[in-house]
Amino acid sequence: MVPRLRYTPFMATSSPSPRPEIPALRAVAIEDLRYIRETMERSAAFTAVPGWGMVLVGVTALGAAFWASRQPTLAAWVSVWFLEAAIAIGLGVAGVVAKAKRAGGDVWTAPAQRFTLSFCIPLFAGMALTLAFLRAGEGGWMPGTWLLLYGAAMIAGGAFSVRVVPLMGASFAALGVVTLFLPHRWGDAMLASGFGVLHLVFGSIIARRHGG
Repeated sequence: MVPRLRYTPFMATSSPSPRPEIPALRAVAIEDLRYIRETMERSAAFTAVPGWGMVLVGVTALGAAFWASRQPTLAAWVSVWFLEAAIAIGLGVAGVVAKAKRAGGDVWTAPAQRFTLSFCIPLFAGMALTLAFLRAGEGGWMPGTWLLLYGAAMIAGGAFSVRVVPLMGASFAALGVVTLFLPHRWGDAMLASGFGVLHLVFGSIIARRHGG
């Protein structure tokens, strides 16, 4: 005899697990965009170095070198260069802001912050040494020190910028080393060669190759 098959109806033993809740697509997209932007900022270079601003600094520095060379006292000579430094800072900041706005980006980005911090530390060292030299009445060492530490500032900041910036810094630093071993009467001529001529040359290169 063929055994009769017993039919057992299928009965579900468990209910399907609920689908996991999907986060709002808008929140996810915003978070992803924020992450991408921060990653790009961390890896990007500071490209808002103002080429034409440097050209203007070079022009004012040539005038300052001529004016300073005609001053009768060390205090008056230093005052001329302090005024030139203030003008150069103003032109540099204005140039950075204008270039960043033309590019449609923010000014105070992560690369800009790293550039500024690295650039300013050698300048503070130069300021401290300047005050020490001024107190001792030793102005002859200032030109070489200024050029050397400004070059160091450019090299340090240039690590977060376009390649021509650290090259410019190396040129300033080399000129500063040479100046330290020259007779002190060459100081104004070397400052004119550095802050004047080198700014004109490298500022023009940056302006042509990197958008102004």
